[in-house]
Amino acid sequence: MSDTEVLIVGAGPTGLVLALFLTQAGVKPRIIEKNSGPGQASRAMVVQSRTLEFYRQLGFADEVVRRGIPMDAAHLWEGGREITQIKLGEIGQGLSPYPFVLSFPQDDHERLLGEQLTAAGVEIEWETELVEFHDTGDQVRAILRRGGAEEECVARYLCGCDGAHSAVRQGLGVGFPGGTYEQVFYVADVEALSGGADGHEFNFCLGANTLGLVFPIRSTGMNRLIGIVPSTLAGRTDLTFEDIRPSVEELVGIRVGAVNWFSTYHVHHRVAEHFRVGRAFLAGDAGHIHSPAGGQGMNTGIGDAVNLAWKLAAVLQNRAAESVLGAYEPERIAFARSLVATTDRVFQLGVGQGAGNQVLREWIIPHLAPFLLGFSRMREGAYRLVSQTRLHYPESPLSHGSAGDIHGGDRLPWVPGNNGSDNFTPLKSLDWQVHIYGEATQALREAAQSANLPLHSFPWTDHAADAGLKQGALYLVRPDGYVALADAHQDAKALGDYIARFRITTRA
Repeated sequence: MSDTEVLIVGAGPTGLVLALFLTQAGVKPRIIEKNSGPGQASRAMVVQSRTLEFYRQLGFADEVVRRGIPMDAAHLWEGGREITQIKLGEIGQGLSPYPFVLSFPQDDHERLLGEQLTAAGVEIEWETELVEFHDTGDQVRAILRRGGAEEECVARYLCGCDGAHSAVRQGLGVGFPGGTYEQVFYVADVEALSGGADGHEFNFCLGANTLGLVFPIRSTGMNRLIGIVPSTLAGRTDLTFEDIRPSVEELVGIRVGAVNWFSTYHVHHRVAEHFRVGRAFLAGDAGHIHSPAGGQGMNTGIGDAVNLAWKLAAVLQNRAAESVLGAYEPERIAFARSLVATTDRVFQLGVGQGAGNQVLREWIIPHLAPFLLGFSRMREGAYRLVSQTRLHYPESPLSHGSAGDIHGGDRLPWVPGNNGSDNFTPLKSLDWQVHIYGEATQALREAAQSANLPLHSFPWTDHAADAGLKQGALYLVRPDGYVALADAHQDAKALGDYIARFRITTRA
């Protein structure tokens, strides 16, 4: 029998980030994975800005950017011809320290996260499977199997990050309503003899009941192809790339040479009925799966992990009330439901066979999208939506007050400073803190000191005003970089009441 505070089932990006955040917050988890190593046929290609901001808190965002490829442009194709180009570049300039879309394949991504976890002193237990578990009220007793041997693991909490066929979700008896797209998808790693995606650009190809994406990969110099198998071949169980080569090459304008690997899969759109049952939690694909439209899936799972990790660490270390951990499900399940509905609509519009869908692909998207994105406000709106920097928790029990344009539950807006400094630098502490943009009153300083809360006072600048902050207002910031309490008048009592209500203490 072995004991751990947190048992994580699944070593994909969600489970790895959960383990990394917990470890840096002072909780050493145990992480198991039934497979023998990182995934090979990975489908997720895009790392969004919000994920990179989390990685900056953990200390390795620059390494992820170095290994990936920032995308400068998207080429839109329809019916085998390029119809327009959308400039991306630093589309979110001034909104994030990472104002771009990063191409970084999930297999490379998982290896990097695994390296970071090993360096932090936690080893992934490969070929180890969750057999069953029981929540006794004050702990979870799990049976694990490796090879032919079984052991019992006693954990304070169990986290299911084990994908669409989650053993944790099934063990909890939690429903997974939704559906499965009729299309079969493929993913392949190929050498492009001609065409393909070059440098810092990717191809997005649409057609009736078809879809194709082509991304460059820095680590191999190859191209990653993702798309829909032709309907005439969708029923085959023995498909190879050669079977779909003609249709793929025609759709995306590529001539393929060597094929490193090829795989097919089904895509679902589902959200679990609950993300928490007792001492067990669901995160990532175990809780929600949806179409690849917008490159949101993996990034949403990583967002789940960060949201859950700081709450688990705080409760385990007696630095917050249990009610803080209770906010995980309402915060994340609302976003998952909205995301699944949105990506489903976008996917159906993009690949539909009707006349309206064809007009959308051939005329509206190629002509209207570049025109609209020429306006700064539209570019900003599109960036915030896709990058997940707009994601907020207005209905969370942890979200209180407003000051300027910022409400409790909003992501703390990024404010660049001089000499490379900014207001995100203190977030590396992974702890609660107070931000003031302007001068802090003596009463507030004393209240923060009494609560052992770090207080960071930043100069009032045009950047702070543009970000929607209010001069001299109080912003209590959570360990994940979201505003918990916003108060326009630096009300020291409001700060004290919030701290007392949730029994918050810092790690310092």
